[in-house]
Amino acid sequence: MKIRPYEPSDWRRLCEIHDPARRDELRAFGQPEAFVPLEQAAGNEGLFDSDLFVAEIDGGVEGFVGLKSDEVTWLYVSPARYREGIGRALLRHAIAASGPETRIEVLEGNAAALALYLSEGFVIRERAEGKLVGNESFTGAGFRMVHRKVAPGGEA
Repeated sequence: MKIRPYEPSDWRRLCEIHDPARRDELRAFGQPEAFVPLEQAAGNEGLFDSDLFVAEIDGGVEGFVGLKSDEVTWLYVSPARYREGIGRALLRHAIAASGPETRIEVLEGNAAALALYLSEGFVIRERAEGKLVGNESFTGAGFRMVHRKVAPGGEA
């Protein structure tokens, strides 16, 4: 697996990854009707305001992550490749590229993502409720999480 910066030629594949993965996420959350395709969400949710990286396997893009100001803003993996370590590799890449703290938010009900983040050292900072970013006609709840890098002396 190679993690590299996003290139404009990756756009169509990002849509093919995001749309079914986002549907899975919203089904787990209990609001599948809140789905917005990436072609619309990219502008509404500031996809290109983030530094984007893709996971490439055998020449094909299988996942992507966005990082903006030490916050993981996007993390999606092709549903055909779930549980193969792609999301974990992308998350670790974002943490390494981040400052001493990395923040992320996860919707309630997204047990797989929550388990991944906890296993990588994130802790829940708070539970939050509000409008879903990108589709504000829906409300939701989730967790704001933080990861602190451990200093060489063992202090976070």
